[in-house]
Amino acid sequence: MKERRFLLGVLVLASLLLAQCAPQTIEKIVTQEVERVVTQEVEKVVTVEVEVEKQVTPTPKVLTEEELAQLWKQYEGQGMEINFLSEDTPPTAAIINHVQEFEELTGIKVNITQTNLADVATKVLLDFSSQAGEIQVIYADPFAILAPLYGHLIDLNKFVNDPTLPPVPNGLKDFDQMNMIGSGYMIDKSRLLAIPYDAPTMLLVYRTDIFENETYKQMFMDEKGYDWTPGPDITWEQYAEIAGWINDKVDEGVITEVKYGTGHQAKQYDSLMCDFSNVMLAYGANYFQNTDFATWGTSTPGGASLETPEAIKAAEVYNSILAEADPGSLGWDWNGIAEAFAAGDIAMAPEWHEYASFFEDTTRSKVAGKVKWALLPSGPAGSKNLWGGTGISINGYSSEDEQRAAWLFILWATSPEVQKALLLEGSTPTRLSVYEDPEVLQWMAEKKHPLLDTLVVLKEAWTPEHIGLSQGKIVTWIQVDEAIFTNLSQMLAGQKTPEQAMNDATEQINKINNWPPPTP
Repeated sequence: MKERRFLLGVLVLASLLLAQCAPQTIEKIVTQEVERVVTQEVEKVVTVEVEVEKQVTPTPKVLTEEELAQLWKQYEGQGMEINFLSEDTPPTAAIINHVQEFEELTGIKVNITQTNLADVATKVLLDFSSQAGEIQVIYADPFAILAPLYGHLIDLNKFVNDPTLPPVPNGLKDFDQMNMIGSGYMIDKSRLLAIPYDAPTMLLVYRTDIFENETYKQMFMDEKGYDWTPGPDITWEQYAEIAGWINDKVDEGVITEVKYGTGHQAKQYDSLMCDFSNVMLAYGANYFQNTDFATWGTSTPGGASLETPEAIKAAEVYNSILAEADPGSLGWDWNGIAEAFAAGDIAMAPEWHEYASFFEDTTRSKVAGKVKWALLPSGPAGSKNLWGGTGISINGYSSEDEQRAAWLFILWATSPEVQKALLLEGSTPTRLSVYEDPEVLQWMAEKKHPLLDTLVVLKEAWTPEHIGLSQGKIVTWIQVDEAIFTNLSQMLAGQKTPEQAMNDATEQINKINNWPPPTP
């Protein structure tokens, strides 16, 4: 899952170094400062509205099987070797088991390295600073890699439109649009920098032996007067009330299956920002005034907007939720809450959907067979489910042939056939056609893999009505993220009121981004 613990000094230093060595085709390289001159140049680009498909989808030539096979095998026998550096995520874990198929198809050797995201970012920074180009395929996390370093990644339209390379299967339109925008672009809507590869999304996981227990359900209905079934039909305030009710019944010895009604990933860390974002978005608030900061990306997010009544109300509600949560929540990230839920300690929790396989693994989980997933609770703006997807990109410093070989790997790894195969190994497809595949629909009906149980809910979470977009594709996001989760942590520790935490975070974020800009 997403791990974003970075040494800020390393990133700042590396960004300054990289400012001196970006490819000449990039007018200005990203730095940790939001400079007015960059803004002026960028705005010339982004004022042109472009439909993605029209920019990047060429008119396909109908190829014979033999012609297509030759395009795939153009590097056969040449000793071509490329490196893929990835966070340790489900799709990459699954790809490793199948990469030999690609090597046999193309004759290209692929070395795959998995590590935590902090290490991925550090190694990519070192490669870029030296212009080594030795990491040809990069797991380009939108917030930690794509946003601050986008100037060093190649425009993939170069390969999409190249008749000497295989066409994109089903075209780029087959990728979920929000995953394409969130994973693939940074500011310039005409430059495709990554292909959607990984798509973790936060949903509500809950215990069926608690919430579908008719005795408990009726007791709650009699006392509170509403259906407690977890999902978007309850509000976040009701969620907190339900958690508190379960806590009381645990104390009374009525409910014995769990220790607490809920738990959260509220460690003073990126996970806390993610966890809070679900509530904040449901109350109609967001971190910045410019909504592009969480979609296309922007160099000018504008002022922070956490001092609004909606954001302050969200902080108050979140504070009340954590008051009912397992006390261990203050020390848990996404892995911590997953382990607590799998241990049978808590009844419900917001969690990244890719933990579905873990919860159903009888060798590691005590709750296997007792788990369901739903959309998160609602606020005045509805149910919002934080999206955390990532694409894979090509290093701008690699040789021309290495870039082409890397593109062949990306085409293969994100193809409908491979995504379908990896689905049974815990990887989430980013292509629409996979979800519509008759065999996949049959697998879902047969519950052939735990992840399949989340797909119906996941597709609903990706709709415009429910998608949660708040992580920032801005060059200063790492510092901004720290300001957010630090103030939230101080609120949860009782050191600040919700209003103080939101006002202080707003002030600190604006200072990071030099907002408002100085008067000329």
